[in-house]
Amino acid sequence: MTESSGLSNPERRMLRAMLGQPTHTWSLEDVMKACGWTDQAIVAGAGHGLSNKGFVTINELVRRTVKLADKGRQAVSDGLLESRLWRWVQAQDEPTMQKLQASFERHEAGPGVGLLKKLDVQLQDGVFACEDPAKVKTELQSRAMFLASLPADEEDLSERLLKHFNGRKGLIETTEISLRSWSLTEQGAQTSSSDLEEKKQIAEITPELLQSGEWKDADIRAFDVTLESNTPRTGRSHPMQELIERIRRVFLEMGFSELVDDYVQTAGWNMDALFIPQDHPAREMQDTFYLENPASLELDSELIGKWKSIHEDGGDTGSLGWSGEFSEEISKRALLRTHTTVNTIQHLAANPDKPCRVFSVDRVFRKEAIDRTHLPEFHQIEGIIMEPGANLQMLVTTLKTFYAKMGYPEVRVRPAYFPYTEPSLEIEVKWNGKWLELGGAGIFRPEVTEPLGITSPVCAWGMGLERLAMLVLGLDDIRQLYISDLEWLRNQPLL
Repeated sequence: MTESSGLSNPERRMLRAMLGQPTHTWSLEDVMKACGWTDQAIVAGAGHGLSNKGFVTINELVRRTVKLADKGRQAVSDGLLESRLWRWVQAQDEPTMQKLQASFERHEAGPGVGLLKKLDVQLQDGVFACEDPAKVKTELQSRAMFLASLPADEEDLSERLLKHFNGRKGLIETTEISLRSWSLTEQGAQTSSSDLEEKKQIAEITPELLQSGEWKDADIRAFDVTLESNTPRTGRSHPMQELIERIRRVFLEMGFSELVDDYVQTAGWNMDALFIPQDHPAREMQDTFYLENPASLELDSELIGKWKSIHEDGGDTGSLGWSGEFSEEISKRALLRTHTTVNTIQHLAANPDKPCRVFSVDRVFRKEAIDRTHLPEFHQIEGIIMEPGANLQMLVTTLKTFYAKMGYPEVRVRPAYFPYTEPSLEIEVKWNGKWLELGGAGIFRPEVTEPLGITSPVCAWGMGLERLAMLVLGLDDIRQLYISDLEWLRNQPLL
């Protein structure tokens, strides 16, 4: 007699049902119907237990199904792009490229011509020509019939057309389904049905069972103490916060000190101090958040006088300034800071003779329309080096060191223009074989430093944290960083 006393009740029921047709291969639906179950998990658990104990064999078949994606459904409705272009070519007395570009949208004309060329439709002196129109028609019909036949099993489809559509984005998609079945082993077939009566099992010893003494005769459910337990879903920091902490560690390792300051600033410190002209577009209401209460903040009159002199005629710097009239009222306007340089420049103004290396990673605010690459509230990474002998080479070396520590060793800089630095640089890193611009840098102009009493050169740079986060986390939409998707947040890598 086969030993079956260690079987659970679901295992007993499943084995007893299979013994009714011992040579049959049992599908999921077969087992659920025979056992009266509605939960697939019970079948999977019972089948796994019987397999481990040698009563059944598990058979698995992976079924790949091809179905239409979004663009594929549109193609079935409207026709494939190459089919629509071919119909247009056939209807023209002289199908020229110029006429085609006038008849189709730009995003269709270019790719469509490429598809036609692969069908041996050629451009000769700007006119479309084809030696075998019947061949083109047959191929287009085959492609249309392929899409119309979906969904279908991958093995039933043309390999050639499957390869073709897999090479085109958004037309088809493939899903995998694992089909599981069970069959009795020799051991299972030899089991007697009389040994498979279900018993009342006890999973937990209660005080009542102990007091009554019923535990002595009870069928106690066995537990495998060697199995791994479920990993608890513990809390974790948000990926953005983890990235901020990583950046902080890098700067601290490089000998920088962190600077934290206020969100609310004056236009004077936010823009005038950085030699940004008072008629600059960035100052307009559509770009900057100005406050109603308070609408303005006090500024040192002597400081305003220095800025006025610099802006109007360059002061003692040798610059010509901006030659416009400087407004004290504009300078005092209260706003939400548009960059963190406003805070580092105030730090320098308070310590004009003290060399420093400081950084900040903090929020800034601009009136940006929300899309995949822009938000009205975001973070900026800011760095300043002020010391005798600071120069462009020191700045570039510092930037390359920072990005190397962040995991991006390939860095380059190229000339740029900013009102407050000269020379000015844009910083680019290599990612997935492409160069991506991540920020700006440069040496503060005399128009910025001299009114504040700063005599040493100042190296400065700034970059958007969200753009760096998109790079590190492999995102193509900045909004993904701030959605309430716990599963996505849990599955992000630890930085």
